[in-house]
Amino acid sequence: MKSSNYKQLIVWHKSMDLVVEVYAIVKLLPKEELYALSDQMRRAVVSIPSNISEGLGRNSDKEFIQFLSVSRGSLWELETQLEVCERLNYIDNSKTSKARNLITEISKMINSLANSLHKN
Repeated sequence: MKSSNYKQLIVWHKSMDLVVEVYAIVKLLPKEELYALSDQMRRAVVSIPSNISEGLGRNSDKEFIQFLSVSRGSLWELETQLEVCERLNYIDNSKTSKARNLITEISKMINSLANSLHKN
């Protein structure tokens, strides 16, 4: 894939939307989670669009696919962290539904993009 600008990728924009959503969710966590779970969630969510953009800037589709894989891993890490928040009753699942929907959508987009790169 030889796009010169990661901002042309819809998956990057959706990932940035997820960043905003998760930062809002993190504000709802108890103060004792300020430097633990919330910090981990922020790192995971920021990793998603960061790896998409970094991967696109690499020299080959193979490298880009690897960065997409890292993004997908961060996506699933975040999904697990949201589940932890819900199970600990820190956040009601109604507050995480938009983030969960974005996670599902982004995961499908990453898979499709990686599959299309494998074919090249």
